[in-house]
Amino acid sequence: MDKLHISLIGVPLDYGQSRRGVDMGPSAMRYAGAVARLEAIGHEVKDEGNIYVGAAASEKPSHSNLKNLEEVVQATTALAKKVEKVLEADRFPLVLGGDHSIAIGTLAGLATKYENLGVIWYDAHADMNTEETSPSGNIHGMPLAVSMGLGHEKLVAIGPAGPKVKPENIVIIGARSVDPGERELIKEKGIKVYTMHEIDRDGMTAVMKDAIAYLQSRHLDGVHLSLDLDGLDPLYTPGVGTPVPGGISYRESHLAMEMLEDARMITSAEFVEVNPILDDKNKTADVAVGLMGSLFGEKLL
Repeated sequence: MDKLHISLIGVPLDYGQSRRGVDMGPSAMRYAGAVARLEAIGHEVKDEGNIYVGAAASEKPSHSNLKNLEEVVQATTALAKKVEKVLEADRFPLVLGGDHSIAIGTLAGLATKYENLGVIWYDAHADMNTEETSPSGNIHGMPLAVSMGLGHEKLVAIGPAGPKVKPENIVIIGARSVDPGERELIKEKGIKVYTMHEIDRDGMTAVMKDAIAYLQSRHLDGVHLSLDLDGLDPLYTPGVGTPVPGGISYRESHLAMEMLEDARMITSAEFVEVNPILDDKNKTADVAVGLMGSLFGEKLL
């Protein structure tokens, strides 16, 4: 891979879900050597620090069923502005979460530059719930819907007006826990989804070849990778808040990242849902950083 100028942005946000601790994810991935790993490959890395996330006002009245709506709006709005500035400086945004609600801000920031953005959603979940369909009210289960322009008006309004990504430009890889409302939306919008059934049946090589070819056919001006560590099987990533057994293996995930690097298509990325409180000796953060290495061109020989 050619030398990149990477801006690393931490987002210590854990208000988008119910299990505390994922706010320490950015620190865990830094501790696991994210910056040194990328520099060793030959990239220039600037650690931009963390987006400020204030304390939640527990007694704050709400007119919404969404949990911590105002806190998530504030943090993701700040992230969108930061991503926009990174893009203006012609740098590669690499965002470290935090729960997956941060993707609302990442995609909003990316939409200031990319008019036809592609998104690879590497995740056990579709994250396409709305306030009406969500069983929990947790916003980390909604970022893809929000980014398509569906959801609470305060979330949809973050960043440029209108949807940030088109449904036909989305590819979901590794899905194995999809809520009924999400299932209906996927069918309605015709979103490309590779569940664990396809990965088990056809193999990761075939799935990634097909996904890459599909996105390349869309004539995109950028492709964002949003990688939730719960996309992998909990055997490899125990430190996540919503683990789902039967996931993608460690080696399959490295292969997927290597194939994306070979395709030279990724223009931004985020790694989310690392929760050190639930982890085993920072194992999940180590896996995240290892996958970053493969995505950014680390080679064995």
